[in-house]
Amino acid sequence: MGLLFVESLPGPKVFKCRRCKVDSASHDAIISKDFNGRYGRAYLFKSVVNISLGPNEDRHLLTGLHTVNDIYCSCCQQILGWRYEKAYDEGQKYKEGKYILEKARMLKEGW
Repeated sequence: MGLLFVESLPGPKVFKCRRCKVDSASHDAIISKDFNGRYGRAYLFKSVVNISLGPNEDRHLLTGLHTVNDIYCSCCQQILGWRYEKAYDEGQKYKEGKYILEKARMLKEGW
């Protein structure tokens, strides 16, 4: 099976997977706190760690059609949110390559 490489994030404010407590994102990587996910409020991040990507999927979201990949915790495989692969609306292109993490799936450490 092999060893699992887990990246630890520096800094006092870190978001962690609620299930296994592995680091997922830094507070400094937040772009916006004004998003909604499957399970309620969500944050848009420019970067995340310790995740694996699901396959590309076209999904109709509140802001229109997007191609997204679900993102999973690399340690426990809990679904954490999704990554925007492609936005079809010109006004939504800023989301491409960015990540949504659902607040309900995260713990805050150092707050």
